[in-house]
Amino acid sequence: MTVTAPDSVLDPTSWNILTSMPKLSALTMSAELEALAATRDDIVVLTADLASSNGLDAFQRAYPDRFVNTGIAEQNMMSIAAGMASTGLIAFVSTFASFASLLCAEQLRTDLAYTKMKVRVLAHHAGISMGFYGTSHHAVEDIAVTRAMGNMTVVSACDGNAIRGLIRSTLDIDGPAYIRIGRGAEKPVYDTIPNFEHGRFVRLREGRDATLIATGIGVKAALDAALALEGDGLAVRVLDAAYIKPLDTDAILAAARETGAILTVEEHNPYGGLGSAVGEVLAEAGVGIRFAKKSLPDDYALVAPPTHLYRHYGLTGEGVATALKQLLAR
Repeated sequence: MTVTAPDSVLDPTSWNILTSMPKLSALTMSAELEALAATRDDIVVLTADLASSNGLDAFQRAYPDRFVNTGIAEQNMMSIAAGMASTGLIAFVSTFASFASLLCAEQLRTDLAYTKMKVRVLAHHAGISMGFYGTSHHAVEDIAVTRAMGNMTVVSACDGNAIRGLIRSTLDIDGPAYIRIGRGAEKPVYDTIPNFEHGRFVRLREGRDATLIATGIGVKAALDAALALEGDGLAVRVLDAAYIKPLDTDAILAAARETGAILTVEEHNPYGGLGSAVGEVLAEAGVGIRFAKKSLPDDYALVAPPTHLYRHYGLTGEGVATALKQLLAR
């Protein structure tokens, strides 16, 4: 018997890291850092043998004397960055999100957060976007880990323009920042580079029947869900939680007052992430509304192309729309 794979699996752009590399470069991490370095002498960039995977090889060519490849030594890289930051530099370090947050947790806390060093962690391939690499490369606990650290700013980009905007908005803040980034194949949300306000969500869509508070790939899924539900007569507000710490409590409480139902959407374990943070705000304010979290399950993800995993776990417009309808039916 011959088994034919679906076209989406045969399409290498859905899973092949080599063919998807131009898309990752299109996220413009390197372009943004090059632009900053052209006007500021205090920008340095470090990576742990991943200059090609994260597109920073372009920065290396442009500024070889301000680029450090530490080799496969992520923990050392964090400590080196802390040392460089202690001299007045702003150090950008980049590696897979699973390594940045879990492998380097102690260095993030003790070397960066405790000492309030200006290190910017570009944590790419977050969530399950490295689906075919398995659990060792999945970062589904990183928001929980990093937002629990004192002095740590935590932001999450939904597309390439958002990455540039978040790099700009966190550039001169005190202390370290964890910048959560996808794999580079995210569909665009922002037509231009957004001017993010520190600690504030971005309202992407108006609505009074319910609110979707989303981050990362969840933002596009939330927008798609809101558009689909419009056909059912529902006006759904969509908020981009680009800033997870500090959190926009005003936007959360306004959504609770004005729409009466909130669903959070994230590519993360259900505990400790965006949903937990929003739930904490509602509970502490004594607000009783319909509330639910659309996230990954409290388990370890399957191994498959990322596009297929997103469908499987309902992190798509259809999946989010279904989850919101279930919430409103309660």
